Amino acid sequence: MSSRVSSSVPFMDLGRVHATLAAGLRDAFDRVLANSAFILGEEVERFEEEFARFCGSGHCVGVGSGTAAITIMLQAAGIGRGDQVIVPAHTFLATALAVLHAGAEPVCVDVESSTGLIDPAAAADALGPRTAAILPVHLYGQACAMDELRALATRHALALFEDAAQAQGATYNGKRAGGLGDAGAFSFYPSKNLGALGDAGAICTGDSELAARARRLRDLGRSNDASHLLPGYNERLDGMQAAFLRVKLAHVEGWNRERRALAAGYRERLGAIEQLEEKPESPCIYHLFPIKTRERDAVAKSLGEFGISTGIHYPLALPDQPALRAVRSSDAPNARDWAARELSVPLFPGMTERELDAVAWGLESVIRTGDRLGSGGRAQPDLQ
Repeated sequence: MSSRVSSSVPFMDLGRVHATLAAGLRDAFDRVLANSAFILGEEVERFEEEFARFCGSGHCVGVGSGTAAITIMLQAAGIGRGDQVIVPAHTFLATALAVLHAGAEPVCVDVESSTGLIDPAAAADALGPRTAAILPVHLYGQACAMDELRALATRHALALFEDAAQAQGATYNGKRAGGLGDAGAFSFYPSKNLGALGDAGAICTGDSELAARARRLRDLGRSNDASHLLPGYNERLDGMQAAFLRVKLAHVEGWNRERRALAAGYRERLGAIEQLEEKPESPCIYHLFPIKTRERDAVAKSLGEFGISTGIHYPLALPDQPALRAVRSSDAPNARDWAARELSVPLFPGMTERELDAVAWGLESVIRTGDRLGSGGRAQPDLQ
């Protein structure tokens, strides 16, 4: 028997998605080109209206990236020097960096072992006299325990924000991410559930004053005349990216349903392999499909030999990142366990059943049978 599947399984294939949208994307490009509205303008305004409506939020402010969205969101809410912001110890580095960019100090706390999401009890234990806000991350496409976090924030007069970079369309008790806290920040990095064709981000909020300050901060602190009232940023959303996002926004719910169906297929096939726990109050939309295994690096290498691509999200807990070693952190054993054992396997719109079978076969061969050459377990699938 061959030691490889007969064709590779990519971790992500944006080409399949974009091929189905090619005509709409070209029309959007031509529309912006004809209008020469490359920075802000009508396409941005219309996308902001449409995405705010999608999230069930009063306002949306388009910006240049997800990192910029968090930074500007915090500053627009008055978070800055001398303040501390509670963040999960298991997330992408940008969450904590954005807090630093806003002038505040991130405080890393542990996450739930079963979900990788911020642990409300750990957040409560980390509160101090300088705590100004809690910034949970809806990681992997599943919303955090927002009722518990809202109660905690209310008791201590704290702001509650959302890092919803991986959660476009995720819900919590029927309400969409971006409308669950005082404000929410989104990334539209190309691989996200709603991705641009480049970098882009947005802030959603029901607070009109916060939205107005965010609009000013993204545009160099500019007022409606020629004066600049704040030391703002050049972090405006491109008109071209907004036009592309408008095309793709109409498809997000369908893509999310497809992601959930693929995840259900994995769950049927993977059995006892340790997976993300999905909570009923927040049906996961699976930006990623993470498993946990004690031989993560060896498993990834062996899957690669079978032609199956994987990812690691994320290999270091935030307190262990060199750029963050000076920040305050509580003990975070669960976050470090996720960092040591998490492996993301392929899952994307357009992925086929045969590819799903191939990944499951590879995992079964490597993890269940310990077979590094793929000679054991069930028959090897053919992707052709």
